Amino acid sequence: MNRRDSLKALGLTTLSAGLILEACKTDTPHKEEVAAVAPKTEDEAGRQAYEIERDKKLHAETFFTPAEMLTITVLGDIIIPKDEKSGSASDARVPEFIEFIVKDIPEHQTPMRGGLRWLDLQCLNRYGKIFTDSTKQQQFELLDMIAYPDKAKPEMAQGVAFFNRMRDLTASGFFTTKMGFHDVGYVGNAPNKWIGVPPDVLKQYGMENNI
Repeated sequence: MNRRDSLKALGLTTLSAGLILEACKTDTPHKEEVAAVAPKTEDEAGRQAYEIERDKKLHAETFFTPAEMLTITVLGDIIIPKDEKSGSASDARVPEFIEFIVKDIPEHQTPMRGGLRWLDLQCLNRYGKIFTDSTKQQQFELLDMIAYPDKAKPEMAQGVAFFNRMRDLTASGFFTTKMGFHDVGYVGNAPNKWIGVPPDVLKQYGMENNI
């Protein structure tokens, strides 16, 4: 089972319902992909003026540094890599989604920034380089220590908590995009074609000659 399939099997069943709702609540999606990334340029029916202004304000602000965004991008693409079926987390603009969400839900800010710093310190202590400068093998070696809570050592608790949050945010961002919908085969409501009452049902009620 590859990492994407593992995420579907594990992550989608444990994602916070509240986080999913937060990811979907805004109607300021990127025109092609991720929800809650691109700001609106005009008012739309059903939205209050203060909601539009708040979204514009959030989009105008920057929380993560460029270095932090690079780490988030690398992590996201490790969690949801590109495969033969669809693109990676960064292809779906998940890093931008996470940037928006931590501004929209500020309680994510300290754990995310602290977790990114923890990750770099661990890599510096182990490999003499920050996470993004470490080799793929080194990155996976460290992430394997925190990606499985039941197997992680007690001293890795902070990393486990961070990676759980990062995985939840990545999955929420990816699977609320068109790319994510297609990845899991979700098609939504589709029109059906009415062809009349089935012949066997008409025959059951003696109405086969009434049409």
